[in-house]
Order: sequence, then structure tokens, then C-alpha cells
Amino acid sequence: MKLQKQPTLADTICDLRARKIKTTFFNQINALIDWDKIEKLIDADYSKGKSAVGKPSYNGLLLFKMCLLQSWYGLSDYEVEDRLNDSISFSYFCGMHIDEVAPDHSTLSRFRTALTKTKTFEKLFGSINDQLEAHKIIVKKGIIVDASVIDTPLRPKGKTNHKVTEDRSDQEVAVKKEYAESVDKDGTWLKKGGKYRFGFKKHHVTDQEGLVLGVLTTTASKNEIANLEEVLETVNVDLPKDIPLKADKGYQSKKNTELLKKRNLKNHILKKAKKNKPLTYWEKKFNKLIGKTRFKVERTFGGIKRWFNGGLARYRGMEKMHTQNLMEAMCYNLYRSPGIIASNCKN
Repeated sequence: MKLQKQPTLADTICDLRARKIKTTFFNQINALIDWDKIEKLIDADYSKGKSAVGKPSYNGLLLFKMCLLQSWYGLSDYEVEDRLNDSISFSYFCGMHIDEVAPDHSTLSRFRTALTKTKTFEKLFGSINDQLEAHKIIVKKGIIVDASVIDTPLRPKGKTNHKVTEDRSDQEVAVKKEYAESVDKDGTWLKKGGKYRFGFKKHHVTDQEGLVLGVLTTTASKNEIANLEEVLETVNVDLPKDIPLKADKGYQSKKNTELLKKRNLKNHILKKAKKNKPLTYWEKKFNKLIGKTRFKVERTFGGIKRWFNGGLARYRGMEKMHTQNLMEAMCYNLYRSPGIIASNCKN
């Protein structure tokens, strides 16, 4: 009797004809990720204990997968609870039996808060990226750095008299003021493109295809030029020597030039014209060449906003906003992974 050939990881992932079908996508992710490793990280920091009625609490991996579903589909705690009870594909992905009831929204909220305090989401982000790198989905041949503003609905209301201090005089202005209790006080004002915005910034380090390697969360008024070293430190492993770092002209400074030399990274930050000293022909050529790759980090921000309803703060406070940014980065990397493997299969 002829034995049937077992499907490989590539066979499972590379069929993208039904990518938008939830079951197909979930099967691809389950084939890609070793959930045992993820579960061990969660169990090390999350004490399940007992529920209020004395029953065993829900498994940490189940709750983490609910967080993934939240980010992928832009759902609230209430909405993901309802969808898990109604959707066979959602419950199957989370490992629930058909007769089980989903954890309620308060359980999910407590789980997210607990793992935020223990910084477990940082570890989970690093572990998933390690697995993606082992599958040659993440390839560190170069890195890109950029930041994006996240607006919060918990902003001051009504007419505001702003006290303005210069940040990046050509593009951005930081704004300071005292606020009411309803306002998220971890947020700050920023004037960018002639508009006032209130909230936070997420700073990304990505590979050359835009997959996120590191995430830093700051207030909106944080100046990127001053915190490049802090952003680079969010990458959980040492970067290879002599790979290029690409960034927009806002990161151009003597301090950052020295930092890149110290870290053995090639300086591919866009050149910036100075007063009475316009860019030379070769500097313009350099910027155009770098721009062909640097735009991919902007595609990452756009993809998170478009696919997952990202770009808007769901929570109050810096710590919880950092968790949101980490979850969206994880979901972005996982969402793009089947397409990258399929592309590799063709090549």
C-alpha cells in the first residue's frame, strides 16, 4: 500500500487562495508557531488560581490567543467574548471544546493587566520573533527605524490654551498643559503637520521587509532624534555587525552617527539639508536609494492601522499602551508570515 505523504510546513502555509477564511489562516498560524513554548512563558508569570465560584481558572494560552484575536479583528473585551462563543473557528483556534463557554471580558482584562505588570508581553513578542526567524521569515540583513503617533480618545475637551515648546522645529512641536481627571495624563500634545494631536508614540525597529523587531512606547511629544539608542535596545538579540540602519532625516545628528559607529551599524539615515547648505547631487541620490526600502516601515504602520483598526489608543496609561503596541506588532508579523513563506516557496 502506498503511504500518503505528510504535508510539510510549506505545504500548509503556501496555499493562500483562502487566506481571508479564518480557519485557513488559523491553521497556518498553528502550523507555524510552537504554542508549548508560548504557554511555558505565560505559565511562569501568570498564576491561574481559582475563579470566584471555585472552578479552575482559564488556561493562560487560551487567554493569550483571545488577545491575538482582539488585535487581528479590532475587537473589545466584550466583543471577543461574544465571538468566541458564537464562532467555531475562533473557539477551535483557542483550543476550546464546542460545549465550553468563553472566558468573560473581566477575566480577559485581568489577564492582560497581570501580564502587563510582569512585562510578559515583551517575552512573548521575543519568543514569537525567534520562531519566525527560525523559519527564515524574519531576516536581519538590515533594519529600519521610525515612529508613529497614536491618538487617544481620552484627550482634553473644549478650547485649550496650549503652552508650546519646540520639538523638531521643521515638523513637530511639543505642547504641555495640566488636565482634568478624565484625561489620560500619560499622553501629551504634539503639533504635527499644522494639527494638534494628543496621545503617544510607538517607535518601531523593523527588518528590511517591515516585520517588527523592537517596540518602544513613549508620549507623543518624545523627540525621535534623542532616543535612537533606547529604540535599538528594544530588539531582544544582538543585531549582526555591518548591517545598514535606515531612518528618516529626523534621526540625523552627530550623536546618532557616533552611536551607529559604536554599534557597528552602517549609517543609512536620510541626509538633511542645512541653512544655506542644500543637499548635493549625490546626497539626493543617496536619499532616493534609501527611500526605496525605508518606506516599508511606513507600510507597517499603515498595515496595522488598516488591517487591525490600529493607530488609536484602546487603553489608559503608558504601560497598557505598550502592551497594545506589542500585541499589534506580534499580530502584524504573524499576519504577514504566510505570504512571506509563500513568496519564498516560489523563489
